[in-house]
Amino acid sequence: MSRAVEWWDEHQVPLYLAAIASGAVIGLAAPRFAPALERTINPVLALLLFATFLAVPMVELGRAFRDVRFLATVLVTNFAVVPVIVYVLSRFVADDRGLMLGVLLVLLTPCIDYVIVFTGLAGGARARLLAAAPLLMPAQMLLLPGYLLLFAGSDVLAVVAVAPFVAAFLMLIAVPLAAAAIVQSLARRHRAGRNIEHVMAGAMVPLMMATLAVVVGSQIAAVGSQVLALARVIPLYAGFVVLAVAAGRLAARWARLDFAATRAVMFSTATRNSLVVLPLALALPATLDIAPLAVVTQTLVELVAMVILVRLVPRLAREPAGASPAAAAR
Repeated sequence: MSRAVEWWDEHQVPLYLAAIASGAVIGLAAPRFAPALERTINPVLALLLFATFLAVPMVELGRAFRDVRFLATVLVTNFAVVPVIVYVLSRFVADDRGLMLGVLLVLLTPCIDYVIVFTGLAGGARARLLAAAPLLMPAQMLLLPGYLLLFAGSDVLAVVAVAPFVAAFLMLIAVPLAAAAIVQSLARRHRAGRNIEHVMAGAMVPLMMATLAVVVGSQIAAVGSQVLALARVIPLYAGFVVLAVAAGRLAARWARLDFAATRAVMFSTATRNSLVVLPLALALPATLDIAPLAVVTQTLVELVAMVILVRLVPRLAREPAGASPAAAAR
């Protein structure tokens, strides 16, 4: 078992690309399975996040809450800098209201779930980013209506609902985090807890592969049915990743953050909350039915981008010589 874990840890990126490709093949060859695959997204993602949180000692999470400079950088970058980028990009599809709303909904909301996983894979400060989640979620709930009002007009405010945000926070952050804290407490006294930690640590790569495969497999057919219309947003999403990563790096440098925190800011700025805002897009009138597909398209572009960034971001934010390996987790 340990030899298998070592092998897939060393081959993470090609395995993730293979998972994305497998999901695409299954989704296109058997689109009837899409609803079943879609229902598995949140459970698989919650299990992945449980494994991620289990690898972060709760004492480090407590220290992360006190890192005001990091938290301020994440909030300012996501809610002051990114909206400017999003507004400019959304003008390229302003003639199509459905596409524009899809772009705005997904790009204005920072991710609070699997971004923590990718940040950890890139040697970033996953504990500090996890500590930012309780701030990022309510902030986007409060600010999204205002940004939609400014960028798209007052008639879209009726689609913004609090329930999907709250449900996602509970299922994808609160419950896995509480479960991880219980197991960590158990591991200090009982072998069973330590065994769970060992198994979940070894399962990280397969769980990430499963998450990538079910997300792509459940959505690829729907996107393919509108590929010509959605082709307009693909370069916008790719451009957003480039601009957001650059903005995150500059903001972190301005705030004089360490290398691990810089990587976390870069991932937070570039990764969006697509799985949470999808219900908002689905609530739009039938005349705007391309908006949910625009959100899903961003997910597909982002997953490929994240696999690339796992390798690229450490090169852009290098660890100084002699730094402690433990810094990446803090």
